[in-house]
Amino acid sequence: MTANEVRSQAITEVLNRPAAGTEEITPLCDTWATDVFNLAKMEEALSKNAFKAVKKTVQTGEPLDPATADIVAAAMKDWAMSKGAKFFSHVFFPLTNITAEKHDGFIITNGDGHAITEFTGSLLIKGEPDGSSFPNGSLRMTNAARGYTAWDPTSPAYIKRTANGATLMIPSVFMSWTGESLDKKIPLLRSNAAMDAAARRVLTLMGETDIAPLNASCGPEQEYFLVDEHLATRRPDLLLAGRTLFGAPPAKGQEFDDHYFGAIPERVQNFMQDVEDKLYRLGIPAKTHHNEVAPGQFEIAPYHETANIAADHQQIVMTTLKATAAEHGFLCLLHEKPFAGLNGSGKHVNWSVGNETQGNLLDPGTSPEHNLNFLLFCGAVIRGVHKFGPLLRAVIATASNDHRLGANEAPPAILSVYLGDQLEAVFENIKNGKISVSSDGGEMDLGLSQILNFKRDPGDRNRTSPFAFTGNRFEFRAVGSSQSVSGPLVAMNTMLAESLNWIADQLEVQLGQGKTHAEAVAVVLKELMEVHGSAVFGGDGYSSEWHEAAVAERGLRNLPTSADALPVFTEPDVVELFESTGVLSAVELNSRYEVYSEQYINSIAVEAKLVIDLAKTVIYPAALKYASELATTFTAVESLGASFDATQVKVIAENANLLLATVGELSAELERHDFADTKAHMEHCATVIRPLMEKARGYADTLETEVDDAAWPLPKYRELLFIK
Repeated sequence: MTANEVRSQAITEVLNRPAAGTEEITPLCDTWATDVFNLAKMEEALSKNAFKAVKKTVQTGEPLDPATADIVAAAMKDWAMSKGAKFFSHVFFPLTNITAEKHDGFIITNGDGHAITEFTGSLLIKGEPDGSSFPNGSLRMTNAARGYTAWDPTSPAYIKRTANGATLMIPSVFMSWTGESLDKKIPLLRSNAAMDAAARRVLTLMGETDIAPLNASCGPEQEYFLVDEHLATRRPDLLLAGRTLFGAPPAKGQEFDDHYFGAIPERVQNFMQDVEDKLYRLGIPAKTHHNEVAPGQFEIAPYHETANIAADHQQIVMTTLKATAAEHGFLCLLHEKPFAGLNGSGKHVNWSVGNETQGNLLDPGTSPEHNLNFLLFCGAVIRGVHKFGPLLRAVIATASNDHRLGANEAPPAILSVYLGDQLEAVFENIKNGKISVSSDGGEMDLGLSQILNFKRDPGDRNRTSPFAFTGNRFEFRAVGSSQSVSGPLVAMNTMLAESLNWIADQLEVQLGQGKTHAEAVAVVLKELMEVHGSAVFGGDGYSSEWHEAAVAERGLRNLPTSADALPVFTEPDVVELFESTGVLSAVELNSRYEVYSEQYINSIAVEAKLVIDLAKTVIYPAALKYASELATTFTAVESLGASFDATQVKVIAENANLLLATVGELSAELERHDFADTKAHMEHCATVIRPLMEKARGYADTLETEVDDAAWPLPKYRELLFIK
């Protein structure tokens, strides 16, 4: 079978794929959270005292009595088995951005050989996976493998379904035998506790007396690509690296802006609705889906939830997207930049802070200049981003996200805060020692009687800002599509906690001098803006002028690659931040640096090996064969007294030889191991390996445009992106 026959067969299989069958539609009210053991289910299944204890734990974090855990375990098992479950699993989130789960059966055998089911409080509370087989940054050695999972009662258990059965999934934390966090959930819970304590200090000083527990909330927007499996399986780079390491741009890409919010292809619509049906059963409030900017790119977004639950749900969303895509004959790509030259995928993390008594503390209301609590919390965010911007860059640093940051669809690697015209004016006035009435956006009047007028927002949106205020929350737009939201949430919660504690210290001084709340807030925020206001920027974050001014005039740091950003985890002010708030010890923080650095190095090594393999065994042979066929044809034609221009065969030969020489150089550089430290190794990946890979791609992509389409072995962009 020729290369073109392989591609043609894949395309034929795509086009002949039978339409998805229609299923009976179940009303949302009959679907919602049916597979979740939430408080409503617990109230039905538990005694009043047991339910009261569990509810208090869920809502306030109070410890749960072991005897109550036994009661919950029995009820949870009965509920799960009524759903068809025969197994249970402590599901946890190691330092890999993906989900881990170990499945155990409810079954035990008794002395007479009969099988019975059992699930006790001790089994619910604790599991024991291998601590040294997950990334741990030297916290666990091979000979010291013990690790524990522990039930997190603040996140509800749920049922995971497959075609052959169901499993009870129990959200859990993951730690080493020595007590250090090996996961992303423990730091998230600690960071929320630190933020809660600091926020209570500020609110108490501001005269609030009834203060409910504070939580961060999160609503992550998930972007992704879909590629038909018949085409994807013929692209080893997509299967193993998640992105195309080779591929010439198609004649048509996204330049017409005709895909964004366009009509959703029927097959994709079926997939999306199938995903959402599954998410609704799990109590995940998927709200929006649509076409994104690049062809073949889509988005799903939920309502906001408390940060811990939102992080758990986001992991479920990613696994559900991938699993459901396979059921529909797609490969779901969560890589940040699967197709060079086209928009990549992010995960915009919408973040706010609030509680039941004071509400959303990042909601400015109708007159933000008089909303003192809002001004303090918003000021704390400004200070946090200015002081710990490099940390925010570090927590979204991956080999894949480096392709996206600073490109036309993603914010730059310089962290700044966008407030919008109204709020920027308010804080500028505070800096200048005055408070004036803020302006609103006025009314939108199109002069058309059939179109109702409506109130316009007080400020525009800025898609070039990495950290933008969007009405009643901040949107961290630089997070990568394949990442867990826990890392960014931990950083945001912790920097906010540190800033709120600083604000509380300053308020205590000012109030102790007899100032009113308004006077004290004005003094504290004036000092804050004088020191940290340089992080506020409302202009074009893509412009070269901003990049120059941000560093030279404002003192902000530009960390363009992960090799630049990841060492921030070891800097003294970052270590002090996490230790002082109790979120991560110095040892735990250093383990993150080691794990993420290793992942960066390994990711680039895998890609480089794929480049070498594909170049030598797929692309070069195809080019050589076609060049040989051209040369044979030229010789035959010349024997008849005619001739053809041989430029094309010379171009093919030249680029094929350059490709081979470049991958040879790449092979040699991959063998290097004489690095002084991890940072030097990462810099080698960023400054030597990556450029060589791009150089090889340039030669290969030129060959794709010169070699006969019938002889080209890999599915092309036009097929991967446009055939659905």
